[in-house]
Amino acid sequence: MRRRFHPEQPAGFAFTADNLEWAKQQTKKYPDGRQASAIIPILMRAQEQEGWLSRPAVETCADLLGIAHIRAFEVATFYSMFHLQPVGSVAHIQICGTTTCMICGAEELVNFCRKRIASQPGHLSKDGKFSWEEVECLGACCNAPMAQIGKDYFEDLTVTSLDKIIDEFAKGDFPEPGSQMGRFSSEPSTGLTTLIDWQSDNVTKNAAVALALEKGDTTRRIDGTK
Repeated sequence: MRRRFHPEQPAGFAFTADNLEWAKQQTKKYPDGRQASAIIPILMRAQEQEGWLSRPAVETCADLLGIAHIRAFEVATFYSMFHLQPVGSVAHIQICGTTTCMICGAEELVNFCRKRIASQPGHLSKDGKFSWEEVECLGACCNAPMAQIGKDYFEDLTVTSLDKIIDEFAKGDFPEPGSQMGRFSSEPSTGLTTLIDWQSDNVTKNAAVALALEKGDTTRRIDGTK
């Protein structure tokens, strides 16, 4: 999908008073002359306020940091977490389409989004509630295929589970993120092959396993109980 600004742009953009104060505080985290380092969080706050990043919003962020507009454009057009066109009012679904996810079924998810939401990426559904796009690797390859919705990852997806997730969003609910097949983290889909003897001293002293035991779900799978 091309990373270009939407052809229809608002006349202008202004931060709310609270968001402007927040943005100014971000610049104080960096030494004098390095305020441009705050561009990503400030662009994100503008997107959260507006729902997407318009050209005037990006220019406003650049002016706030005292940098050339083109420098802010370079950041906004590079990262897929920035939406350069209006997105669904309820959820924007970003399907990972890189190698591992594609091998594991991402193409089926993309085809489903074409049917369920809109025929083309970046387009709104008929009710304006949903939109979708295919993006590059999101870094959850062990639990492929996966998608990012908002700030959450939904992993081990199938067409059926994605359909259910969209239904829940449409009803105003908040579906549980993470693995949709019950994995705690990134253990093999067929079950654990290491650290099986979870009662041994070596395992209980392992911080990652200790966290898994605390959560409970992984404990049930490790010791074989229901």
